[in-house]
Amino acid sequence: MRRIACIGALATILLGAGLAQAELFQRGNLRLNFTGRFTPKTLPRDHAAPVRVQFSGSLASVDGSRPPELRRLSIGVNRYGRVFTRGLPTCEPGQLQSTTSADAIARCGRALVGRGRFRANVDFSNAEFPVEGRTLAFNARKGRRPVLLLHIYGSRPVTNTIVLTFRILRPQRGGFGTVFTATIPSIASDLGYVSELSLHFDRRFRFGGKPRSYLSARCAAPPGFGGGPFTFIRGKFVFSNGQVFDTRLTRFCRVR
Repeated sequence: MRRIACIGALATILLGAGLAQAELFQRGNLRLNFTGRFTPKTLPRDHAAPVRVQFSGSLASVDGSRPPELRRLSIGVNRYGRVFTRGLPTCEPGQLQSTTSADAIARCGRALVGRGRFRANVDFSNAEFPVEGRTLAFNARKGRRPVLLLHIYGSRPVTNTIVLTFRILRPQRGGFGTVFTATIPSIASDLGYVSELSLHFDRRFRFGGKPRSYLSARCAAPPGFGGGPFTFIRGKFVFSNGQVFDTRLTRFCRVR
């Protein structure tokens, strides 16, 4: 049963990949599809404002065979978008172990920053069946550094839970100021593959007497321009067969 839960973990990894209308990436027989959006699209030029970000994705093979498993993931967010966690309550991994989604919210609801769902296909005895359930994202810390805990609870056809930790890196150089990174447990490799995943982030809270948001952004268009395109996300996906998807998603913002 724990192995089935790991398939949920695999599905959850795809949550960080895309924004806005459907976009398709293909390498050989492997096809990766992303959709999603962020709102509002009209943002300040000189300071960050709260944004709501929705993600969804799917993985499939062109010929209908079983796709390879995702092994490593790195998601970089544009430098003009940021994650803010000061003053936000945190959750400990131990509080989420062996819990349902309802139990996880009861224990760590104040640290909740995102919600979603997953679906995966699992192979047992030459038979394939779907696994589906809920995904919750919680703010946490490892030492002095912020991390993101993903709680995956599969309710059909079996019930089980797994908790994954995403490191949050803040590179000093380059176009991506926040990077989420994780390694997928290899235990999932011989059981199945993700088919669908969705998640949205919209947590608001107060700190220092001011309203805050877990995710915020600004539209850094040059002076004299009312908006423009920008590279919102870079996603690097490494699969078990050695294939690598290094993708960049471009979006458009307007200056408020």
